[in-house]
Amino acid sequence: MTQSNNVGAPQRRSLLKAGVGLAGIAALPGVAQAQTASVALNPSTKEGPFLDTITTRDGTRIFFKDWGPRDAQPIVFHHGWPLSGDEWDNQMLYFYARGYRVIAHDRRGHGRSSQAYNGNDMDTYAADLIELARALDLKNAIHVGHSTGGGEAAHYVARAEPGRVAKLVLVGAVTPVMVKLATNPEGLPLEVFDGFRAAHAKNRAQFFLELASGPFYGFNRKGSEISMGLIQNWFRQAMMGGTKAQYDCIKAFSETDFTEDLKRIDQPVLIMHGEDDQVVPVHDSAHKAIRLVRNGRLKLYKGLPHGMAATHAEIINEDLLGFFKA
Repeated sequence: MTQSNNVGAPQRRSLLKAGVGLAGIAALPGVAQAQTASVALNPSTKEGPFLDTITTRDGTRIFFKDWGPRDAQPIVFHHGWPLSGDEWDNQMLYFYARGYRVIAHDRRGHGRSSQAYNGNDMDTYAADLIELARALDLKNAIHVGHSTGGGEAAHYVARAEPGRVAKLVLVGAVTPVMVKLATNPEGLPLEVFDGFRAAHAKNRAQFFLELASGPFYGFNRKGSEISMGLIQNWFRQAMMGGTKAQYDCIKAFSETDFTEDLKRIDQPVLIMHGEDDQVVPVHDSAHKAIRLVRNGRLKLYKGLPHGMAATHAEIINEDLLGFFKA
């Protein structure tokens, strides 16, 4: 029997339509802009075995992504409230392609981790990370935390077992403390965070949409380039989490004082902060945190928002890479 390589008219029309569709996709602004930054993702034979959860001593399941060679230097990404490890997708791909082992976990009560009704505080978050570092045998790791994740990362690094941590990066972090106190008179009044809790309890979905479409990415600023993809992805991550854990976490990120943690850390620390951060004001965070760490560097970004690692990933990634290699 002879097989024909001829394509019939109906099939030709389908292929032509598909070709036009693919050309249209290639012309989309997001695709065209990303082409210059595309990288080859070549999995290493040294990866594995595959594992994506651990169970902590109190029975909480912690989900994580772990890509790259086991013998490569690890980078651990800590996400902000009320998101998940998916917040760092861009950075995960970027640094994986450059030979690092990249890890992003979902904090307890967030994302794909157990919706724990208790333990939603910084001490427990840090304890979870100690268990994760042991389970994955992380050594000489670089920890990168955004917003609440910055506080979590600092709290962990100050308690980490010897040899586990090489460097720390705080991106738009809540350190040293957000709430107004006698020792922090420039902080935000407690009533601001009471308002967060009230809005969360009343209608967290609407509250989350307003945060993502407004101050988080600076989309409420005149002339900003609004990305519906970022807004919808933020909302998707936020709604995956447990509402009680997220509610409790507001107290954790606003009232925890990380001053002693920062003083205790002797590894190199890079503090990155957008000067137009409307969520964590730079004057009450980065400017204070840099005075507390022993071996720190402060890098400010004029006009950039709280979510600058997503809106300006190409800038942030290059600066991160420079710090990692230094």
